Amino acid sequence: MRIAISTDNGYVSAHFGRCSSYTIVEIEGDKVVKQEEISNPGHSPGFLPRFLAEKGVNLLITGGIGQRAKDFFNQFKIEVISGVQGPVDEVIGQFLRHELQPGEELCEHEHDAQSHHQEHHPHSEEPETSPASSTFHLSADKLSAGGLICFTSKGPDLDSELEEAFGRAPYFIFIDPKTLKFEAYNNEAVNLAHGAGIQSGQLMAEKGVTVLFTGQVGPNARRVLEAAGIQIIELSQEKRKIREIINSLKSS
Repeated sequence: MRIAISTDNGYVSAHFGRCSSYTIVEIEGDKVVKQEEISNPGHSPGFLPRFLAEKGVNLLITGGIGQRAKDFFNQFKIEVISGVQGPVDEVIGQFLRHELQPGEELCEHEHDAQSHHQEHHPHSEEPETSPASSTFHLSADKLSAGGLICFTSKGPDLDSELEEAFGRAPYFIFIDPKTLKFEAYNNEAVNLAHGAGIQSGQLMAEKGVTVLFTGQVGPNARRVLEAAGIQIIELSQEKRKIREIINSLKSS
C-alpha cells in the first residue's frame, strides 16, 4: 500500500492542503520499501484526491481536514487518518506498529479539497489575549521532573527580550534548570504560512520541555503543549529580558 503524509519541515502538517509537501511511503508487509517527498502540486476542488490516487495512494495521514475534503478522498477510495501530529518518521513507525490513532482535528475550519483557499479564514494561530502579569507560579513538580525550561526569545542570548508570539519567536532558549546551561535554537517554523504554533509545540515536546515562558499562545498550539504536559507561563505585554526572568526564578 501507499500512504501520503501532509508534511512541513519533517513534521505532519496541521492542514492537509496547505502543507509544503507530501511524504509518499510505499509499504510491503511491515516494511517501508520506498519513501519520497513531493511538493504540494497545487489547488482546485477535488484535485489533490485525484492527484494522490493517480500515485497509488490508499491512505492520507494529516493533522487536520474538513468533512467535505474527506468526502472527496473517499470518492477516490483513499482512507483518511486525521488529528495526527509529530515527526513524519515517528508517525510512519507508529503506523507500521499498528499504533497510529486518529486524534483531535488540528484544523478547526472546513477545507475544500485543495491546497490553498481562495477566501480568507481567520487562523487559529492568532494569539489569544491575556492580562499582563509581573508574577508567576512555577510548578515544583515540573522542575523536579528533570525537563528543560524554554523561553521564546527575540535573540540568541540571555540578554534578549522575551518574544510575545510563541509560534513566531525567532529563537527558543532552552535552559537546564539544574546547571543553568542554555541552548539557543533558531526557530525554523517562524516563516511557515500556517501551523507555526503547532510545529513549535511539537518541538517543545520533542526537546523534553516541562515549562514554557512566552507571551501568548494560540489555541491549537496550546492543545499540543498541554497534551505534552508542558506548563505554560504567559507574560503578555511585558518587555523583560530572559536573564531577568531567570533571576526571578532563582530568587523565588
